Amino acid sequence: MSFQAYLDTIKQKTGKGPEELQVLADAKGFSEAGRLKPGVKAGQIVDWLKSDFDLGHGHAMAIYALLTGKKKPGD
Repeated sequence: MSFQAYLDTIKQKTGKGPEELQVLADAKGFSEAGRLKPGVKAGQIVDWLKSDFDLGHGHAMAIYALLTGKKKPGD
């Protein structure tokens, strides 16, 4: 599955696109300007997305990759 396919599935499930999730991560204090803050661990992002959006581990890790800058929409 491509990274973009993960993002598409996340949008279908949550109604939120990558940019919206980056804004929400900023509001939660996990990131700043859509980039993960130092010291924030993958488990924190996974727990948040599982709790608030009922995402599975793989899809939550896709958002973590987005927030770290390792992946971007279209990858």
